[in-house]
Amino acid sequence: MAIVERNDQAETKSKVFKRREIPAGLWIKCGGCQATIYSKEAQKLLNVCPKCQYHFYVSAQERLEQVLDAGTFEEWDNHLRPTDPLKFADKKSYAERLVAEQERTGMTDAAMTGCGMIRARRVAIGVTDSAFIMGSMGSVVGERLARLVERATEQKLPLIIVSGSGGGARMHEGILSLMQMAKVSAALSRYREAGGLFISVLTNPTMGGVAASFASLGDLVFAEPKALIGFAGPRTIKATIKIELPPGFQTSEFLLEHGYIDRIVERSKLKSEIARAIDYCGW
Repeated sequence: MAIVERNDQAETKSKVFKRREIPAGLWIKCGGCQATIYSKEAQKLLNVCPKCQYHFYVSAQERLEQVLDAGTFEEWDNHLRPTDPLKFADKKSYAERLVAEQERTGMTDAAMTGCGMIRARRVAIGVTDSAFIMGSMGSVVGERLARLVERATEQKLPLIIVSGSGGGARMHEGILSLMQMAKVSAALSRYREAGGLFISVLTNPTMGGVAASFASLGDLVFAEPKALIGFAGPRTIKATIKIELPPGFQTSEFLLEHGYIDRIVERSKLKSEIARAIDYCGW
């Protein structure tokens, strides 16, 4: 009888002292220095590595919260929804992919646009998000950005577009997607003729048709540190032309050195730098 009691006590103790699992998301691995970082420490720094200053991905909604004064964002054209005009299908249909992306990201497409305040200065602002089909330009993305530029022109507002797009024109929509590059660029041309101020902010990644159109047309072009910026990616270029690319090719630092961008701005300083630029340009 005593043996049975001792076994029962041991089993009870083993249950009490059962090893606790580490909660998911408590630690993250830095994509720059590869260090393991306490996630809350990075969040306090606006999702920047405290050791090497690597800038982690943040969503479009988070970027708006970081750049705009609290509670001032008014979203425009959220009622616009993408469709499947070509009935495109690869591993699954484009219509199914859109639904899956919308459920996963909570976004209706890869761009959010609207107006808000930056240090009490009213601006028109748009953000593209690489989480939604790599931030590629579909018809809705192009339409939202074009309308954003047109409203900025009508209301005489400074224009800010934060680009986080790893894809260019969205192949699922064919030429209807490709034409968005020209449409947004034409709207920006009219905005410039009206005397507007366009500040383009490039983040990691800004590639493809986005980099080849509106993202490169800013009166001022800012970029986050070590962001990948260009048209075709380094691996694609190397595989095509068969040559070794310069060290750091297509990074913010390389492009600043070669005059493609105006400034590299850390995420924590972006809000203040935009406000300073607006004041300097007389807005």
